[in-house]
Amino acid sequence: MPRTLEGQITMEKTPSYFVTKEAPKRIYNMSRDTKLIVVVRNPVTRAISDYTQTLSKNPTIPSFQALAFKNISTGLIDTTWSAVRIGIYAKHLDNWLQYFPLSKFLFVSGERLVSDPAGEMGRVQDFLGLKRVVTDKHFYFNETKGFPCLKKPEGSSRPRCLGKSKGRPHPKIHGQVIQRLQEFYRPFNMKFYQMTGQDFGWD
Repeated sequence: MPRTLEGQITMEKTPSYFVTKEAPKRIYNMSRDTKLIVVVRNPVTRAISDYTQTLSKNPTIPSFQALAFKNISTGLIDTTWSAVRIGIYAKHLDNWLQYFPLSKFLFVSGERLVSDPAGEMGRVQDFLGLKRVVTDKHFYFNETKGFPCLKKPEGSSRPRCLGKSKGRPHPKIHGQVIQRLQEFYRPFNMKFYQMTGQDFGWD
């Protein structure tokens, strides 16, 4: 990480940090004062989105159902598949809490980031000790993508939207598959709500 001067904040993001076993220890050894922001969304939707992303790069992969289940007839979920494993947030948080107290974390709701981007960004600014500069006047909802976009930043002529890989239509997944995954995640979600003191409303 680059050196940070007084009055500066250095930020970095990588989705895999939260689920990488070695990451908490390495970040702790770098700086135990690091503030950690984790964006989470319904793990079922997250798994389908993950699959959609992979499918766009490799259209020959097996169906979502084939990858999600070890045994479809018994309903046994394959937790070795990364798309499923990543959504077991309580397990990953357990690993982080061995190094960082809960006060160092801000958990941002992926759903609220879409429905109320300014509200979630307000929480982020408060957590980082910043003045609330980003407000609802900075966002508009893009109907085509189904996501909020940033209005034209100063000195730029175009609004800033998420890239082509975001907002893709998801493949149709059988209702029973979704229901089984919801049942699988429910106890992990409940534990995550207890650990964070936040109910994300995924059930």
